[in-house]
Amino acid sequence: MKVPPTITLRHMRQSGALEAEVQRHLSKLERYCPSLMRARVLIEPAAGHHRNGNRFHVRIDLTVPGEEIAVSHEASVRAGARALGTQKTSKRDEPDPTHKVLSVAVRDAFAIARRRLQDYVRRHRGSVKAHAAVPEGRIARLFPLESYGFLEAADGHEVYFHRNSVLDGAFDALRVGLRVAFVEERGDRGPQASTVRLLG
Repeated sequence: MKVPPTITLRHMRQSGALEAEVQRHLSKLERYCPSLMRARVLIEPAAGHHRNGNRFHVRIDLTVPGEEIAVSHEASVRAGARALGTQKTSKRDEPDPTHKVLSVAVRDAFAIARRRLQDYVRRHRGSVKAHAAVPEGRIARLFPLESYGFLEAADGHEVYFHRNSVLDGAFDALRVGLRVAFVEERGDRGPQASTVRLLG
């Protein structure tokens, strides 16, 4: 990276462990995209967190040649515990739940950043040609509480997508039958959409 990364913890105590975790994620992004020029990471309690439990906001701004990539992600203790698959433990054995949800929030935000960087790298390698038509499909099934769904591509095969893959935070606006454009990639369990865009 040409410019050293900036990591800001706002309205929070400084945490060497959290900063080291962010640095590890940044190193992975840089290995994937050596042209990454600059990175800024902001972690802070989300607005209104005193009413909704511990919620955290993570913002990642990446500068690459000719483009800025911005990711904004929010996670709560409740959602974080589900994502971690926590099992019943006694209070004295349980790690600090705030630290756990922070790790989940950071991991999820960097997963989004990685997908956006992958799209950028593909475009610049010529894998996605500017004149190539973006695949379109329709929303086939939605699971709003679990934050995922499936879309049906033009040839009839189903493609998994997660809330974080839906552009412009439009997951809650999705309905079965709506048309979407998407970028498909091979996931661990079959085809998945790295980005999903609602069509007008």
